[in-house]
Amino acid sequence: MTDTAVIGAGEELLSGAVRRVVLPGGLRVLTEKVPGVRSVAIGIWVGVGSRDESPLTAGCSHYLEHLLFKGTPSRDALTISAAIEAVGGELNAFTTKEYTCYYVRVLDNDLTDAVEVLSDMVSHSLIAADDVEAERGVILEEIAMHDDDPSDVVHDVFSAALLGDTELGRPVLGTTESIENLERDTIAEYYRSRYALSDMVVAIAGNIDHERTLALVASAFADRLGGPGAPAAARGGSYAYPDAAGVVVTRRPTEQAHVVLGTVGMSRQDDRRFALGIMSSALGGGMSSRLFQEVREKRGLAYSVYSFASHFADAGLFGVYAGCAPRRADDVLALCREQLELVATVGITDEELARAKGQSRGSLVLGLEDTGSRMSRIGKSELVHGELLSVDEILARVDAVTGDDVRAVAAELLTRPLALGVIGPFDDHDFARVVAA
Repeated sequence: MTDTAVIGAGEELLSGAVRRVVLPGGLRVLTEKVPGVRSVAIGIWVGVGSRDESPLTAGCSHYLEHLLFKGTPSRDALTISAAIEAVGGELNAFTTKEYTCYYVRVLDNDLTDAVEVLSDMVSHSLIAADDVEAERGVILEEIAMHDDDPSDVVHDVFSAALLGDTELGRPVLGTTESIENLERDTIAEYYRSRYALSDMVVAIAGNIDHERTLALVASAFADRLGGPGAPAAARGGSYAYPDAAGVVVTRRPTEQAHVVLGTVGMSRQDDRRFALGIMSSALGGGMSSRLFQEVREKRGLAYSVYSFASHFADAGLFGVYAGCAPRRADDVLALCREQLELVATVGITDEELARAKGQSRGSLVLGLEDTGSRMSRIGKSELVHGELLSVDEILARVDAVTGDDVRAVAAELLTRPLALGVIGPFDDHDFARVVAA
């Protein structure tokens, strides 16, 4: 198969300078030429994450992410890392509940080597038994490091309280027990079955020429291209939330209590997510937000307090985090509940609405000032949304949100039963009473 035969089939021009091509076998390639830069960011996005695991394979997606850096038939681990670091590049990866991304950022002159190294890693990993054992210890240390940060772990505790022992309720890293019990053959089979071309998106943004870049990708994946495979559809379905939210308290001798109070949210396919984003910004999106003003500025009860919304293919979370002295946990939670109830019944003011819109517009546009962010936007949009909204389209949807939209979303979500995750030096504290008050 020649490069010419590959190029030209099914090419689309998406928003702005983004071009999309589906290669034989269903591999999607998206490119965006970014004027005025000398860097290129390349990402290979794979539609597999921790929600695809069973309790027995918990942590397998993240384990596999580590192993793909360990070597291929033509490159060992040192060769992989040295090829990128020798030109001042950045090579890394991350795993989420629904996808995994491997990415490189280099100077434009080093695009060829970066594409070759990254595609070789993702397509031809050895998953050697010795590497599985060596990396097992590394991942157990990562879990321990994660556990040492209660402000991070409390989000896992909240997910467990709201979603229980389900595919979205379990932590991405897995557990010490699940990682200790994962076998090499299980991981290798997971790799073979989940890393199909139809589940991959190659996204490249920066100072590039589309035709040359597409030819590089086609050449790098040449031994896998072929057949009529179509791109996998974006995740869908209907997530079955547990019948009841709960309270989960993890006792630790910490100086601060870490709490997350919240409820179910909205999926990434729900158009009302823009109104939810505005509501979250007004509630806890910055120093001018309600929660920051009420909890920190007026009363000095916490150093950090914020709200957040997480979106999945068919589910979502909305929550409020605060870190405070253990003796003040009840007061902080009462204030958070009070603000949630006010927004649910009254909504937000016109001034808050305008400020939240401005914050959303600014964070979106400023967040696209580098090639890595642009690569992430096009890769993630293709893999998880199945569409690419232009920046102007997103800004228009943000601007279209009204106070009534925010009130409707708040009335629907914030009147539902609340879940609570807590980490702190608590033994018999009745947090269930606080949540139900």
